[in-house]
Amino acid sequence: MKHTPELIVMLTHNDVTVPDAAAVFARCQHTRARYWGFKEEGLPFAEMQALFARMKSCGKTTCLEVVAYTEPECLHGAEMAAACGCDILMGTVYSDAVHAYCRAHGLRYMPFVGQISGRPSILHGTPAGMICEAEGYLAKGVDGIDLLGYRYTGDAAELNRAFIAVHAPICLAGSVNSFARLDEIKAAGAAYFTIGSAFFAHAFGGDIADQINTVCDYMEAPHA
Repeated sequence: MKHTPELIVMLTHNDVTVPDAAAVFARCQHTRARYWGFKEEGLPFAEMQALFARMKSCGKTTCLEVVAYTEPECLHGAEMAAACGCDILMGTVYSDAVHAYCRAHGLRYMPFVGQISGRPSILHGTPAGMICEAEGYLAKGVDGIDLLGYRYTGDAAELNRAFIAVHAPICLAGSVNSFARLDEIKAAGAAYFTIGSAFFAHAFGGDIADQINTVCDYMEAPHA
Protein backbone atom coordinates (compact mmCIF):
# COMPACT_ATOMS: atom_id res chain seq x y z
CA MET A 1 0.00 0.00 0.00
CA LYS A 2 1.47 3.33 -1.03
CA HIS A 3 2.29 5.77 1.75
CA THR A 4 0.20 8.92 2.00
CA PRO A 5 2.44 11.98 2.46
CA GLU A 6 1.86 13.43 5.92
CA LEU A 7 1.00 17.10 6.35
CA ILE A 8 3.09 19.10 8.80
CA VAL A 9 1.17 22.27 9.68
CA MET A 10 3.59 25.15 10.14
CA LEU A 11 2.27 28.12 12.08
CA THR A 12 4.45 30.42 10.03
CA HIS A 13 4.24 33.09 7.37
CA ASN A 14 7.24 34.02 5.21
CA ASP A 15 9.48 31.74 7.32
CA VAL A 16 8.63 33.46 10.62
CA THR A 17 6.25 32.13 13.28
CA VAL A 18 2.97 34.06 13.35
CA PRO A 19 2.43 36.07 16.54
CA ASP A 20 -0.94 34.45 17.27
CA ALA A 21 0.35 30.90 16.72
CA ALA A 22 -1.06 29.65 20.04
CA ALA A 23 -4.53 30.97 19.24
CA VAL A 24 -4.43 29.43 15.76
CA PHE A 25 -3.43 26.08 17.20
CA ALA A 26 -6.23 26.27 19.77
CA ARG A 27 -8.75 26.72 16.96
CA CYS A 28 -7.26 23.91 14.87
CA GLN A 29 -6.02 21.32 17.36
CA HIS A 30 -8.93 18.97 16.64
CA THR A 31 -8.24 18.81 12.91
CA ARG A 32 -6.84 15.68 11.29
CA ALA A 33 -3.25 16.97 11.17
CA ARG A 34 -0.95 14.98 13.45
CA TYR A 35 2.28 16.91 12.83
CA TRP A 36 2.68 20.54 13.89
CA GLY A 37 5.52 23.01 14.07
CA PHE A 38 6.87 26.48 13.52
CA LYS A 39 10.13 28.36 13.04
CA GLU A 40 12.78 29.44 15.51
CA GLU A 41 12.00 33.13 14.91
CA GLY A 42 8.84 35.08 15.66
CA LEU A 43 7.88 34.11 19.22
CA PRO A 44 9.54 34.71 22.60
CA PHE A 45 11.20 31.51 23.79
CA ALA A 46 8.83 31.03 26.74
CA GLU A 47 5.87 31.17 24.35
CA MET A 48 7.56 28.64 22.09
CA GLN A 49 7.98 26.25 25.01
CA ALA A 50 4.37 26.70 26.14
CA LEU A 51 2.99 26.14 22.64
CA PHE A 52 5.05 23.01 22.03
CA ALA A 53 3.95 21.69 25.43
CA ARG A 54 0.33 22.29 24.44
CA MET A 55 0.85 20.49 21.13
CA LYS A 56 2.42 17.53 22.91
CA SER A 57 -0.46 17.39 25.42
CA CYS A 58 -2.81 17.07 22.42
CA GLY A 59 -0.85 14.08 21.13
CA LYS A 60 0.83 15.92 18.25
CA THR A 61 4.27 15.16 16.83
CA THR A 62 6.21 18.42 17.01
CA CYS A 63 8.76 20.02 14.70
CA LEU A 64 11.00 23.06 14.93
CA GLU A 65 12.28 24.19 11.54
CA VAL A 66 15.42 26.27 11.83
CA VAL A 67 16.35 28.60 8.98
CA ALA A 68 20.02 29.15 9.78
CA TYR A 69 23.23 28.91 7.79
CA THR A 70 26.14 28.99 10.27
CA GLU A 71 27.04 26.18 12.65
CA PRO A 72 26.63 28.29 15.84
CA GLU A 73 23.16 29.45 14.73
CA CYS A 74 22.18 25.92 13.73
CA LEU A 75 23.41 24.51 17.03
CA HIS A 76 21.46 27.18 18.90
CA GLY A 77 18.35 26.10 16.99
CA ALA A 78 18.95 22.49 18.03
CA GLU A 79 19.30 23.60 21.65
CA MET A 80 15.98 25.46 21.38
CA ALA A 81 14.28 22.37 19.92
CA ALA A 82 15.58 20.19 22.75
CA ALA A 83 14.56 22.70 25.41
CA CYS A 84 11.06 22.79 23.88
CA GLY A 85 10.76 19.01 23.95
CA CYS A 86 10.38 18.79 20.18
CA ASP A 87 10.34 15.49 18.34
CA ILE A 88 12.01 16.62 15.10
CA LEU A 89 14.60 19.27 14.24
CA MET A 90 14.05 20.30 10.63
CA GLY A 91 16.31 22.51 8.59
CA THR A 92 19.75 23.86 9.47
CA VAL A 93 22.74 23.42 7.23
CA TYR A 94 24.05 19.98 8.18
CA SER A 95 26.92 19.80 10.64
CA ASP A 96 28.32 16.91 12.64
CA ALA A 97 28.00 19.01 15.79
CA VAL A 98 24.26 19.55 15.28
CA HIS A 99 23.80 15.88 14.41
CA ALA A 100 25.65 14.78 17.55
CA TYR A 101 23.59 17.15 19.68
CA CYS A 102 20.35 15.75 18.25
CA ARG A 103 21.45 12.19 18.95
CA ALA A 104 22.39 13.09 22.51
CA HIS A 105 19.04 14.77 23.16
CA GLY A 106 16.65 12.38 21.43
CA LEU A 107 15.81 14.66 18.49
CA ARG A 108 15.14 13.31 15.03
CA TYR A 109 17.20 15.36 12.56
CA MET A 110 16.16 16.28 9.01
CA PRO A 111 18.66 18.82 7.63
CA PHE A 112 18.48 20.92 4.49
CA VAL A 113 20.41 20.04 1.34
CA GLY A 114 21.66 22.32 -1.44
CA GLN A 115 22.85 25.90 -1.32
CA ILE A 116 20.31 27.92 0.65
CA SER A 117 20.12 31.64 1.26
CA GLY A 118 17.74 34.33 2.42
CA ARG A 119 14.56 34.35 4.47
CA PRO A 120 12.17 33.23 3.03
CA SER A 121 14.82 30.77 1.90
CA ILE A 122 15.81 30.10 -1.71
CA LEU A 123 17.39 26.83 -2.89
CA HIS A 124 20.19 26.58 -5.46
CA GLY A 125 22.11 23.59 -6.78
CA THR A 126 21.64 20.60 -9.07
CA PRO A 127 19.37 17.60 -8.42
CA ALA A 128 22.34 15.22 -8.74
CA GLY A 129 24.42 17.26 -6.31
CA MET A 130 21.62 17.48 -3.76
CA ILE A 131 20.90 13.74 -4.00
CA CYS A 132 24.59 12.99 -3.43
CA GLU A 133 24.60 15.35 -0.45
CA ALA A 134 21.46 13.74 0.98
CA GLU A 135 22.90 10.25 0.64
CA GLY A 136 26.03 11.36 2.46
CA TYR A 137 24.03 12.69 5.40
CA LEU A 138 21.85 9.59 5.49
CA ALA A 139 24.98 7.43 5.59
CA LYS A 140 25.92 9.36 8.73
CA GLY A 141 22.57 8.47 10.27
CA VAL A 142 20.26 11.47 9.89
CA ASP A 143 16.55 10.65 10.04
CA GLY A 144 15.50 12.24 6.76
CA ILE A 145 15.95 15.28 4.52
CA ASP A 146 14.23 18.67 4.52
CA LEU A 147 14.03 19.54 0.82
CA LEU A 148 13.00 23.09 -0.12
CA GLY A 149 11.70 21.81 -3.44
CA TYR A 150 9.35 24.63 -4.33
CA ARG A 151 11.91 27.24 -3.31
CA TYR A 152 14.28 25.84 -5.96
CA THR A 153 15.56 28.23 -8.61
CA GLY A 154 15.45 25.42 -11.20
CA ASP A 155 12.69 22.97 -12.16
CA ALA A 156 11.05 22.16 -8.82
CA ALA A 157 8.89 19.31 -10.10
CA GLU A 158 11.94 17.66 -11.69
CA LEU A 159 13.94 18.01 -8.46
CA ASN A 160 11.15 16.56 -6.35
CA ARG A 161 10.69 13.61 -8.70
CA ALA A 162 14.43 12.95 -8.72
CA PHE A 163 14.44 12.55 -4.95
CA ILE A 164 12.46 9.32 -5.33
CA ALA A 165 15.94 7.81 -5.73
CA VAL A 166 16.71 8.74 -2.11
CA HIS A 167 15.30 5.89 -0.05
CA ALA A 168 14.64 7.79 3.16
CA PRO A 169 11.97 10.10 4.59
CA ILE A 170 11.85 13.31 2.54
CA CYS A 171 9.92 16.39 3.62
CA LEU A 172 9.00 18.77 0.81
CA ALA A 173 8.98 22.09 2.62
CA GLY A 174 8.08 25.59 1.53
CA SER A 175 5.65 27.17 -0.92
CA VAL A 176 3.22 24.26 -1.15
CA ASN A 177 0.31 26.45 -2.19
CA SER A 178 -1.89 24.64 -4.73
CA PHE A 179 -3.68 21.38 -5.37
CA ALA A 180 -1.41 20.90 -8.39
CA ARG A 181 1.59 20.87 -6.06
CA LEU A 182 -0.19 18.43 -3.76
CA ASP A 183 -0.58 16.14 -6.78
CA GLU A 184 3.16 16.43 -7.48
CA ILE A 185 3.99 15.63 -3.85
CA LYS A 186 1.84 12.51 -4.00
CA ALA A 187 3.49 11.45 -7.25
CA ALA A 188 6.97 12.08 -5.84
CA GLY A 189 6.25 9.84 -2.85
CA ALA A 190 7.38 12.30 -0.18
CA ALA A 191 7.02 11.17 3.42
CA TYR A 192 6.04 14.64 4.65
CA PHE A 193 5.26 18.10 3.37
CA THR A 194 4.81 21.42 5.14
CA ILE A 195 2.20 24.10 4.64
CA GLY A 196 2.40 27.39 6.49
CA SER A 197 2.02 30.64 4.56
CA ALA A 198 -0.48 29.11 2.12
CA PHE A 199 -2.97 28.45 4.92
CA PHE A 200 -2.75 32.06 6.07
CA ALA A 201 -3.20 33.18 2.45
CA HIS A 202 -6.29 30.90 2.19
CA ALA A 203 -4.85 28.96 -0.75
CA PHE A 204 -6.99 25.93 0.12
CA GLY A 205 -10.20 27.66 1.25
CA GLY A 206 -11.34 29.94 4.03
CA ASP A 207 -11.02 28.89 7.66
CA ILE A 208 -7.60 27.45 8.53
CA ALA A 209 -9.06 24.41 10.28
CA ASP A 210 -11.20 23.65 7.24
CA GLN A 211 -8.17 24.04 4.95
CA ILE A 212 -6.15 21.58 7.05
CA ASN A 213 -8.87 18.93 6.81
CA THR A 214 -9.34 19.63 3.11
CA VAL A 215 -5.63 19.00 2.46
CA CYS A 216 -5.61 15.84 4.58
CA ASP A 217 -8.66 14.50 2.73
CA TYR A 218 -7.16 15.40 -0.65
CA MET A 219 -3.92 13.60 0.08
CA GLU A 220 -5.78 10.40 0.97
CA ALA A 221 -7.94 10.48 -2.16
CA PRO A 222 -6.80 8.33 -5.13
CA HIS A 223 -4.26 10.15 -7.28
CA ALA A 224 -5.66 11.25 -10.64
